[in-house]
Amino acid sequence: MSFQWKERYNLGIAEIDSQHKKLFEIGSRVYELAISNDSYDHYDEVLGMLNELLEYTEYHFNYEEEIMKKYNYVEFNQQKEDHEYYVQKIKSIASKDIDADQQKAIIEIVDFLSEWISSHIIFSDRKYAMFFKEKGIVL
Repeated sequence: MSFQWKERYNLGIAEIDSQHKKLFEIGSRVYELAISNDSYDHYDEVLGMLNELLEYTEYHFNYEEEIMKKYNYVEFNQQKEDHEYYVQKIKSIASKDIDADQQKAIIEIVDFLSEWISSHIIFSDRKYAMFFKEKGIVL
């Protein structure tokens, strides 16, 4: 996965689409690092990307959850559980000895982001976007 934004990822909610694009940008940088195949020590970069990913993910999820609560989204609890899973997954990767196997950590981040995009953004997030649209809620 090359982490290039495609139209199919658009939810039609400008702020959330913008936030998702930022997550793709982070993913793209991680992917570039994964395919660089050099012998340099990327520990600081990997750690920086993980911290950025964690901070931005928490910001993004909080934003989504506030909107869902505000408009009584019916699958809010499931979304919140999914979000907690993804945050814990990032923390789990960050808690490992990244310095010992940087390439493994990079691949885990790429796999995590690929899963997130292919399941959460495309399916779960699309459900709330459709819910808002059906209710006439314009964000």
